Amino acid sequence: MSSAASTLAIGHIGTGLEHVGDRFVAKDVNGWLQGRTMYGGASTFLAYSAIRKAIPDLPSLRAAQIGFVAPVGADVEIAVSVMRQGKNISQIQTDLYCEGTLAQRGMWIFGGARPANGSVTASKVAGLTPVEEREPIPTPAGQHFVQNLEMRYAEAKGGERPGVVSRWIRLKDRDGLDTMAELVLLGDALPPGSIRAMERSGPISSINWAFTLLGDKPATRDGWWLLESTSNHMAEGFDSETMRMWNADGVEVMRGLQSVAIFG
Repeated sequence: MSSAASTLAIGHIGTGLEHVGDRFVAKDVNGWLQGRTMYGGASTFLAYSAIRKAIPDLPSLRAAQIGFVAPVGADVEIAVSVMRQGKNISQIQTDLYCEGTLAQRGMWIFGGARPANGSVTASKVAGLTPVEEREPIPTPAGQHFVQNLEMRYAEAKGGERPGVVSRWIRLKDRDGLDTMAELVLLGDALPPGSIRAMERSGPISSINWAFTLLGDKPATRDGWWLLESTSNHMAEGFDSETMRMWNADGVEVMRGLQSVAIFG
């Protein structure tokens, strides 16, 4: 892949992964960096895209556990291996390398639908203010992955809850993406809620991310998703976060947990 890859929509970077030997390769994914590493949702999306290219007949994604092992640069190689494929459930491992070093490891669960033995519907936000009525957030200057996003406030200014960050988010260029890939790409887009409890500015770093999908056919209106990250406990340089995602009608589509390192 040429250096022009950085100008492509992220969906086309995923579908354009080159198969070189036993790995999939992407180069110059510069538009998705944050500081010295790639935004975790983008590197996770590339791993997901590698799975879909390696094993295209897999059923729907149901859950994943992602370990952020080391910084991820703009050039990556991804190895895909099958841990187990049963009649209904497939467990797949991805290893993402940067400059020869393992930088991310993922364990993914794919499963087809089967006759239900009961049901529980996904939760819905009560009293949701439509995204169309929310104020846009100006895009900050500089080279950062948020340049690829449109954001709006999800709560009135001054009414933010302690330890919670909540935002409406939409990808500016969704070309080449299905909605499941969008959830993987955007589910980690918020900073942790713990930033509202930090006594001073300082670096933070995601350590891992585990998520489950609430259904196999996510859909929303005009590309908008509501994201929320809530600190469950922050002490001794570590933070536990619950991460949730809803569609534009307030129906929950994804829920996750994340461990975060707090520096400074």
